[in-house]
Amino acid sequence: MKVYMVGGAVRDRLLGLPVQDRDWVVVGATPQEMVAAGYTPVGRDFPVFLHPETREEYALARTERKTGRGYHGFTFHAAPDVTLEQDLLRRDLTINAMAEDEEGRLIDPYGGLHDLQARVLRHVSPAFAEDPVRILRLARFAARFTDFSVAGETLMLMRRMVEHGEVDALVPERVWQELARGLMEPRPSRMFEVLRACGALARILPEVDRLWGVPQRADYHPEVDTGLHLMLVLDMAASLEAPLEVRFACLCHDLGKGTTPPDILPRHLGHEQRSVELLRGLCQRLRVPTECRELAEVVAREHGHVHRSGEFGPAAVVRLLERCDAFRRPQRFEQMLLACECDARGRLGLERQPYAPRPRLLAALRAAQGVCTALVAEEALARGLQGPRIAQAIHEARARAVAAALPGMPAP
Repeated sequence: MKVYMVGGAVRDRLLGLPVQDRDWVVVGATPQEMVAAGYTPVGRDFPVFLHPETREEYALARTERKTGRGYHGFTFHAAPDVTLEQDLLRRDLTINAMAEDEEGRLIDPYGGLHDLQARVLRHVSPAFAEDPVRILRLARFAARFTDFSVAGETLMLMRRMVEHGEVDALVPERVWQELARGLMEPRPSRMFEVLRACGALARILPEVDRLWGVPQRADYHPEVDTGLHLMLVLDMAASLEAPLEVRFACLCHDLGKGTTPPDILPRHLGHEQRSVELLRGLCQRLRVPTECRELAEVVAREHGHVHRSGEFGPAAVVRLLERCDAFRRPQRFEQMLLACECDARGRLGLERQPYAPRPRLLAALRAAQGVCTALVAEEALARGLQGPRIAQAIHEARARAVAAALPGMPAP
């Protein structure tokens, strides 16, 4: 029985990056021998075991054979006679198909080290085409390793996979998993650029794909193209270290611009509501978590109002806070403002421009939160007010607090 460290741990060590998780392959062993050695079996589709002390995963060397469409259409063969080279051959990219033995010696049968040094993402074998998830994984690696290019032959293979309908067999949960991970990489725009280059974006996220080539007013968007703007926004979100919910909201904030009637371009009247409708369909299709969906809806609906909020009087500011549910969910409101800042600064030449609405609206919220609504309601009841008129009294008290707190704000 021989044990090898494989995959991402080897790759990251060679790149000088911190090794987060280590994966191991065991050659020459049976499941019974692993259990006898104290390992705990956990694999459902093929033999995977947890180390008795480190709890790291140890998988028996295996081969696989395509038997059906999609991610689940494989049968696996694990036996003591499966070699390390056979196991590595089934992996996705050459940079992930390297191993180290227990003495630290590198085993690199498919040129992974060369591609690592050349900064190239290249498939190991034609078996890459059998698993459509690998398109998403490669795109995600492009967003992580920002100076790597995609090998020409690999991009051609990915295009053929899309043409043959392999991408259409992806299950929603796996698409969301890879999409979410890619959004959290240092340069998420590269994930979408790769998916678009091979044609997969149009099949997975048609609402996003149709944004390229759609013009916007140059006085607001020097980059003009809506798709390019979206990529700048996503990369701005990454540079500001925004959480996943914010990055997903950035992805969906302008979806409605892809359905703007051509005769009114480059204006996009009513795109906010169209964006909300489109992202709801996207979220249902990919089974997006509730927190991501709800924030994305608020951002899509209100980002234009937030951008223009410096022109608002105190009553309009309080109405904006109320529509965003800022009093009940202040943390989500902060996330919404961060997404709006990413949108405002995700434009050519405006990347370093301060975003005044964010601190201003946060100050307005703090001031409005200082109003004792119970006391206002009690006083309103004493004056004989009821129902909606009490709510109006609270609204007016909050507006007065906002006017007093913000310099230059007119009195309500």
